[in-house]
Amino acid sequence: MTFDTPDSQTTGATLTIDLGALVSNWRALSGLAGTGHAGAVVKADAYGIGIEPAVSALTQGGCDTFFVAHVSEGIRTRAVAPDATVYVLNGLLPGTCDAYAAHRLSPVLGSHDELLEWAGFRQGGAAVAPAALHVDTAMNRLGLWQGEGLSLARERKDTIEAAGIGLVMTHFASSEDVGDPANARQIAAFSHIVEALPGIPASIKNSSGHFLKDCPSYQVTRPGYALYGGNPTPGQPNPMKPVVGLTARIIQLRDVEAGMQVGYNGRWTAKGRRRLATICLGYADGYPRNASAPEGTAGGFALVDGVSCPFVGTVSMDLIIVDVTDAAPAACKRGAAVTLIGGSLDLEAVGAGAKTIGYEILTNLGRRYTRRYVGL
Repeated sequence: MTFDTPDSQTTGATLTIDLGALVSNWRALSGLAGTGHAGAVVKADAYGIGIEPAVSALTQGGCDTFFVAHVSEGIRTRAVAPDATVYVLNGLLPGTCDAYAAHRLSPVLGSHDELLEWAGFRQGGAAVAPAALHVDTAMNRLGLWQGEGLSLARERKDTIEAAGIGLVMTHFASSEDVGDPANARQIAAFSHIVEALPGIPASIKNSSGHFLKDCPSYQVTRPGYALYGGNPTPGQPNPMKPVVGLTARIIQLRDVEAGMQVGYNGRWTAKGRRRLATICLGYADGYPRNASAPEGTAGGFALVDGVSCPFVGTVSMDLIIVDVTDAAPAACKRGAAVTLIGGSLDLEAVGAGAKTIGYEILTNLGRRYTRRYVGL
């Protein structure tokens, strides 16, 4: 099965996705799952690389448990992984039980209303996959309060049974910060929930959780960002292989003199004679406008033959202007490719240049790129 998009000559930028590195990252994280096993979070179109190719590769690699955010993502996952367990993290929207049943999806239930609706649906005779129970131990976002979860586990096991709970989970708020005492509090709080539900598999580890000291793996882990090459250990060397590379082509080159203004509203002024390259990429391609570099402000960078070249002026819809003065002239030709993600420009560096995080860089990857899938 091929997932490549055709004809790189008709696009201005190319996104290269290494599915072999994706599987290698999953296997590395599986090795940190103790006696449990690693699932894979493939929400947000598998963090921008495409649900179908990601799930296909991970399934071939041995993954049999996937986590998505929406039913629509679950349906796409199910089409590629007919035998996998697929959890929908965002819970049970009213009236959607039939869709879960039709595609054998498992809702992650986080409120009494969701539990009651799902239990009623099951008791009506519907054939459904086991659901998960989400208990909130810090985020105040989704899930039952810890006290509600304990009360349910200790005093209302009939509700747990009626809902067909096959997994209990919580979500870290700060696992990437190993010094945050909230991690230990969450681990302790969740352990009480797990103890009150003997025999039901549990899940707490996200990507960074795999590297968090004294964090139990339980039966299932839920890596996401790290699978796609993001660094789960900020401030430390990245233990994961890069999965995504992005290049864009130079459309035009020009020399500007001192005092000349560049880009929309003239927000950048040359301090001396500079060589500028305009490349085929902009915010319509998912590259953040926050990577703009108006006067006196650092923004994004491109690599030109390994040389770091700063953006100048405003990132526009389809174009970015790059100062290539310090790059080798032979590498700065019309049609030549420059690197936007890759090498020293990893996801964290790109995110920092755009005043955001690598997660947003990944999940905003545009649909106008030529997409090349390699590694398998």
